[in-house]
Amino acid sequence: MDIRAVLMGLVFAAMWSSAFTSARIIVTAAPPLSALALRFLISGLIAVAIARALGQSWHLTRAQWKATVIFGICQNTLYLGLNFVAMQSVEASLAAIIASTMPLMVAFASWTLFGEKLPALGIAGLVAGVAGVAVIMGARMSGGIDPLGVVLCIVGAASLTTATLALRQASSGGNLLMVVGLQMLVGSAALVVPALFETHAVSPSWPLFWAFLYTTLVPGLAATLVWFWLVGRIGATRAATFHFLNPFFGVAIAAVLLGERFGPLDALGVAVIAAGILAVQLSRQRQRAPRAA
Repeated sequence: MDIRAVLMGLVFAAMWSSAFTSARIIVTAAPPLSALALRFLISGLIAVAIARALGQSWHLTRAQWKATVIFGICQNTLYLGLNFVAMQSVEASLAAIIASTMPLMVAFASWTLFGEKLPALGIAGLVAGVAGVAVIMGARMSGGIDPLGVVLCIVGAASLTTATLALRQASSGGNLLMVVGLQMLVGSAALVVPALFETHAVSPSWPLFWAFLYTTLVPGLAATLVWFWLVGRIGATRAATFHFLNPFFGVAIAAVLLGERFGPLDALGVAVIAAGILAVQLSRQRQRAPRAA
């Protein structure tokens, strides 16, 4: 892995993790589902326009449309929709930590449900991940957290895990950015109905404006482009290794920009979760290496 790939991996992890902080700013000043639907509408239209300019087609195959709809609903409507609702009462750092365990959920389900072999290192990583979450939850419970918000975050991560497993063999057919843009538009359309039942009260401010602009353009579009570049350069399995940085970045960015708490037990839990994610990703990377040889 060359230095440029390492730097871009760090940039991707930082952009992905920062989305929770900007989302927290948004949902404290605007209805979450309406704001998310608007974000996906804008991001989706921009992505589709860029994809068309690059010569990509929106005439997808039946399998591609299936993958687009499933991911659009599971990732954008359920995963992000539930997180946006949850972050009205759950801190951005806690939401980021729960979301960052998604690679652990995928590895566990692949192992227990699909019979994928998981080496001892991977099993140790799963145990470490669970232990790290337990440490953080114990520390946060003593300070008071919203149980419903935590459940929504967990269900959101589980929905993205389900989509990831269901579409393990899906292919974009060379229309990556187009597919992502259409997924965003699917998510936006699916959010319209539940958004109608929200209280549409907005507290305009410059922080809200910049947070919305940032989450639309950076985590929404730029992070996607960087991820595709990274996957094309070093492969999806090696690129996924950078997910172990998400708990660190998620907590650090929320602490710096939002002043959220970050105690010794939080630091310990984040370190253990990150080590667990890294162990799982490295074990799966090593397992697949002989197959590619």
